[in-house]
Amino acid sequence: MKYMVSPHILSENQQDSFTDTISYGSSMARRSLSLGKVYGLLEPGPVVLLTTAGSERPNIMTMSWHTMLEFEPPIVGCIISDHNYSFNLLDASGECVINIPAAEMAEKVVGCGNTSGADTDKFAAFRLTPLPAALVGAPLIAECHANLECRITDRQMVPSYNLFILEVVKAWIDPAVKQPRTLHHRGYGNFMVSGETIRLRSKMK
Repeated sequence: MKYMVSPHILSENQQDSFTDTISYGSSMARRSLSLGKVYGLLEPGPVVLLTTAGSERPNIMTMSWHTMLEFEPPIVGCIISDHNYSFNLLDASGECVINIPAAEMAEKVVGCGNTSGADTDKFAAFRLTPLPAALVGAPLIAECHANLECRITDRQMVPSYNLFILEVVKAWIDPAVKQPRTLHHRGYGNFMVSGETIRLRSKMK
């Protein structure tokens, strides 16, 4: 067995240029990956558009760092940087809507992520349609095939990790959209589009 590892004292840039390999044969070779690229392997997706209500206008934020925490009531964990305009809007209102776009909206999704709501009305700039929610002040996005109205249920991890725990209090879907192709961020502007659905015998919910 061939086994070569780089010294742990190397910087991240040095690690990228260092040949760090483990070989168990041609079909099972492994190459070291920079730790700064791990998130591209684990981001759960799909990329979503998070809307919040503001005193001047509602805002839209592109987000991919989120995860399910409970089945029912649905609990979702979302990481929102405190450098983002949406952070204070969500923190102040305690409410938001998670809107799920399909791949056909990719340009608008990236556009919303590349601009700030501090100086841009994203609904107007990207020609998206706000719809009133049933239980929260933030709007739904009409062009998205699913919309989850949420309220903050736990803030304990916000100071350390900017991690908001949200409870979905109302969920909407577009019944005309049967097999939406969702976007999944792989890092640095690379996206994967969801593909074929396979069904296997499983005891998982």
